[in-house]
Amino acid sequence: MSFKFKPVSQPSNHEAIEGSEKEKQIKTLDLGNGSQVLYIPRFLSFDDSWKFFDYLNSHIPWTRPTIRVYGRSCVQPRDTCYVASPGLPELIYSGYKPHAYSWDDYPPLKEILEAVHKVLPGSKFNSLLLNRYKGGNDNVGWHADDEKLYGPTPEIASVSFGCERDFLLKKRPSKSSQAQAKGKSDDEPSSKRLKKSCHVDQHSFTLKHGSLLVMRGYTQRDWLHSVPKRAKAEATRINLTFRYVHGGLLGRKLP
Repeated sequence: MSFKFKPVSQPSNHEAIEGSEKEKQIKTLDLGNGSQVLYIPRFLSFDDSWKFFDYLNSHIPWTRPTIRVYGRSCVQPRDTCYVASPGLPELIYSGYKPHAYSWDDYPPLKEILEAVHKVLPGSKFNSLLLNRYKGGNDNVGWHADDEKLYGPTPEIASVSFGCERDFLLKKRPSKSSQAQAKGKSDDEPSSKRLKKSCHVDQHSFTLKHGSLLVMRGYTQRDWLHSVPKRAKAEATRINLTFRYVHGGLLGRKLP
């Protein structure tokens, strides 16, 4: 199965042209200390995005595995699948080792990968973790993709299809701030501690159908990200996260 990419939009007037051009532009968020996020709201055209969504939803061998989080077994709150180039280390997270499918098993994935490489010159992704959120209760908790096999400054490209969902980023607390907070916790009322805890650095993106979000630099070292539960998100969202595996193996926990 092969898709032919169409122009991102075919506006009929000047106002539509301006709107579509804004959505195609790369929005850059400098998080400081070498961390950066890029966002393209309209990475793929609307029609192409729905074609990919329908293909992925019906052809990918989705599974909802049992994982271990903080010593307890639970069913992962989203469907998943893993694709990787041959010869790479096995992926293991939260006690779960997914089967690595080949890019050749699902050719449209290679077309999306080529489009990602085209818009991100110099990138060279060789693995892909797919997730399907079938409703507002499906989610992924706060975590960082900071495994050693991705290197110290991994670039992670996330393409979204279907239902819009919130993507949150928050800065990891430093060890010094954690120690200070612990030392003061007994002397301050809970209401004051809560007020202070709300002043953490946090950012939010609404990941649109056909969008691309890229995390670069030290984002995985210094920041956490999540896709929280949303009661109003009743439809399905499919997310593709492209990564480059350097080698080595490290288990991880994904809530």
